[in-house]
Amino acid sequence: MAVLLIGTLDTKGRELEFLRDRLRSEGLRVLVIDAGSGDPVAIEADYPRDRVFEAAGSSLDSVHQHRDRGRAVTDAARGVARLVEQLVVEDNVEGILAIGGSAGTTIGTSAMRAAPFGLPKVMVSTLASGQTRPYVGGSDLMMLPSIADLAGLNGITRRVLTNAADAMIGMVQGQSKPDLHTRASDGKLITATMFGVTTPCVDRARNRLESQGAEVIVFHATGVGGQAMEQLIRDGLVDGVLDLTTTELADELVGGVLSAGPDRLSAAVSAGIPQVVSVGALDMVNFGPLETVPEIFRGRLLHLHNPTVTLMRTQADECEAIGHRMAQALRNARVETVVLIPELGVSALDAPGQPFFDPEADAALFSAIREGLKGSTHTRVESLPMHLNDPAFADVAVERLLAARKGMIQ
Repeated sequence: MAVLLIGTLDTKGRELEFLRDRLRSEGLRVLVIDAGSGDPVAIEADYPRDRVFEAAGSSLDSVHQHRDRGRAVTDAARGVARLVEQLVVEDNVEGILAIGGSAGTTIGTSAMRAAPFGLPKVMVSTLASGQTRPYVGGSDLMMLPSIADLAGLNGITRRVLTNAADAMIGMVQGQSKPDLHTRASDGKLITATMFGVTTPCVDRARNRLESQGAEVIVFHATGVGGQAMEQLIRDGLVDGVLDLTTTELADELVGGVLSAGPDRLSAAVSAGIPQVVSVGALDMVNFGPLETVPEIFRGRLLHLHNPTVTLMRTQADECEAIGHRMAQALRNARVETVVLIPELGVSALDAPGQPFFDPEADAALFSAIREGLKGSTHTRVESLPMHLNDPAFADVAVERLLAARKGMIQ
């Protein structure tokens, strides 16, 4: 077992040596991965740069020939991620520690996102106080601001690097070392998605599932939430999915700020996990404060959810496109998947007397889903004469998921 230490030895050699020695002083085995493309400084790597670029399907000679820094960073990120995936599978990894500026952060976090949930991950970065979502994604990695640039050892960088090393030492020595690929709830770990406007439904469903002995992990459907849930599914930790709040699809297709990316809804299908899916909060696209809404949308139906969140009602043509996208993602499920359609509304704002009540737009969404899933072997659509937040709707969702899980066990 070892801690992986990742960085560019051509520019961060002394800093990596400092970290390596601190980790070793507490009895940890350290494997250094050199993601640089220049001549190493200070120490030798256990996985030198030529191994990294070969893992990426490239070569160090090719990198030097093209003299393209962007390409070099892209190849290094891909190569390190593949090496980390291999080492994790071989069960040789206790934690991952990386340092860097923009390039090193791109490389280090790519490797961390390739590692499973629960494995300690610390990224010391000059970018840690800015927009970190592109680096963190749905991972549980930690980013520590370097304060000063990582260009030499001094009173500031020594303190920051020591804190990072000590954090890794504490996490590695303090963990009980569970098998990260073992399910946490004896085959009863369920993930669910929720938004404020779908909370009554998801809360009731969660309580019912917990009364049946399941452990339910609820994810806020804010883009990162959907990404994190799908990463847990890919890591093999999930046994069933109650994906009732798929609002992130609207942001992805229309242009809101809470997209979970183009692969949303793909993980459970690929993993062969039973799921119940619905259309919660697909009546809305999310933006920040009103003044941040793009000019192209200023004439649309907008609702101030709070001072920092502005919601925009999806139109019929957008709902139709979202429905087709959902059907495309779910059509090829390999195990039982149920799509529940609440005919009387998809969120707290989509009900009679509420600002987003629009039966025509909802009908376009529902029709596209039904049409797109015709002939699917394992995915079926069930329409219910209920609102999504009706207690009975949550009860049906739970019953369908439990039945699908029972079918898998049998």
